[in-house]
Amino acid sequence: MRVHIGTDHAAFELKEYLVEHLRAEGFDVIDHGAHEFDPSDDYPDFIIPTAEAVLADEGSLGIVLGGSGNGEQIAANKVKGIRAVFADRVEFAELGRQHNDARCVAMGGRFVTPELGLEIARAFLTTPFSGDERHARRIAELEQYEQTGSLA
Repeated sequence: MRVHIGTDHAAFELKEYLVEHLRAEGFDVIDHGAHEFDPSDDYPDFIIPTAEAVLADEGSLGIVLGGSGNGEQIAANKVKGIRAVFADRVEFAELGRQHNDARCVAMGGRFVTPELGLEIARAFLTTPFSGDERHARRIAELEQYEQTGSLA
């Protein structure tokens, strides 16, 4: 499976850890940066291209990282067609895939240890969408709103 990953400086070390370990586990990881620690960088510069790459790469998933993960989740969700969920525990990542068919998971490097981040990433990357009618119906409602600005 191809995994797109991006971060700003605030989760640079977490990203490096995840890239190394996920590649060792056989994932095809595309690193969208940051490629060096620079405290003056801005998370949208890395997160939006990461989410766009996920959208363009059918069957891939994404991991977006920052200090808290909040801004990164918001930025990824600005990309039309992406559903990004925040996870600071494994169960949130699993539910994001099972119930929301999320394409990106956001985590905060200031609050998630590398080991927990890897557990969250593994759960997100290996959990399938349940396909349950109620979840599919809700996703369709979100897509309808995204396309038309209306739930009707």
